[in-house]
Amino acid sequence: MKCIFVSDLHGYPGRYEALYDLVSREEPDAVFMGGDLLPVKDVANFFQEYISRRTKAFPTRFFAIMGNDDPRGYEPLFVEADGRGDLEYIHMRPKILGDLWVIGYSYVPPTPFMLKDWERYDVSRYVDVGCIHPDEGIRTVEQEDDGLKTIKEDLEEISLLTPPESTIYLFHSPPYGTSLDLTGNTGILVDHAPVDTHVGSISIKNFIEERKPLLTLHGHIHESALLTGSWKERIGETYALSAAHNGPELAVVCFDTERRDRATRMLL
Repeated sequence: MKCIFVSDLHGYPGRYEALYDLVSREEPDAVFMGGDLLPVKDVANFFQEYISRRTKAFPTRFFAIMGNDDPRGYEPLFVEADGRGDLEYIHMRPKILGDLWVIGYSYVPPTPFMLKDWERYDVSRYVDVGCIHPDEGIRTVEQEDDGLKTIKEDLEEISLLTPPESTIYLFHSPPYGTSLDLTGNTGILVDHAPVDTHVGSISIKNFIEERKPLLTLHGHIHESALLTGSWKERIGETYALSAAHNGPELAVVCFDTERRDRATRMLL
């Protein structure tokens, strides 16, 4: 199956127009939208105009998750769009795609930013230097648990929902310590302690190594591809691909589910 993957559109109309023009030309079987999709203002109208109305106009299936910059208070827009058949919202919700499964996961490890709707502790209650605890920031909805749950625990649950070897996982966070999660924080100190330059999820990295999923898709860290020169990483037999980009263009990853090693990336 021919697929397109994008992430971190951040509500820029030009990026959405570029995506839909490409979908119209290429007619892929599926489009994966990896979070950080919404603008800062006029979210409901933007969602209707640039996401819901446009995605339902194609025979292509659109799979979407939210990201850490998307306030969870707007999650009902995605759930309702899923109910109408405009798109398929897959945060911790498995769907069948041909003879494969797809499932998404929006949470990222703690960041220095204040919005905490889509942040969780990673493997423990440890927080990196310069980051803010998930229970100390701002939320647009009440926490669904006691705030102590980890990404590791979530992934243990997710691994039971579908067979990983035949599942495409749409993560917002990249795996830790790879070419997909490097930031420009080299040399930065907070209270004399160095800030980690890798900010992905240790749990996601461990999940890939242990569960050996078919394919993983990632976003979140815009500058990583520029800094490392790579937007894809092979972890064991699993290919991990990133569509995050730090320029004004839309980064698009194109892949075939049968030829995952031949994935390509272009800027539009």
